[in-house]
Amino acid sequence: MTKKIVITLAAASVLLSGCHTQPKTLYQWEGYQPQVYQYFKGESPEQQIAILEKGLEIIKAKGNMPPPGYHAHLGLLYSGIGKQDQVIQEFQTEKTLFPESSAYMDFLLNKMKKSEQ
Repeated sequence: MTKKIVITLAAASVLLSGCHTQPKTLYQWEGYQPQVYQYFKGESPEQQIAILEKGLEIIKAKGNMPPPGYHAHLGLLYSGIGKQDQVIQEFQTEKTLFPESSAYMDFLLNKMKKSEQ
């Protein structure tokens, strides 16, 4: 009788563990963290932009959201290659997605405008 109970419990635990799914994370990182590291190593901004843009496409295709800082970092990379329109677009997107970043994004945008004058 005890052997039958043990087998039944083991089968039930296997069955129940197979039903467990990973909880959905709030953000999808899709290569963001390694690219921040590559930035500090001095890697090519163009290559990093390509990787982050591709990651952004994957995130959007899955209906997920990029983490805070993703668009800001992309804007920083665009700044490094002189694409100011893209910088503004990425900083504005960061502000829209994460309103708590507005003060810092406004500071960076104002600083960029002053340097252009």
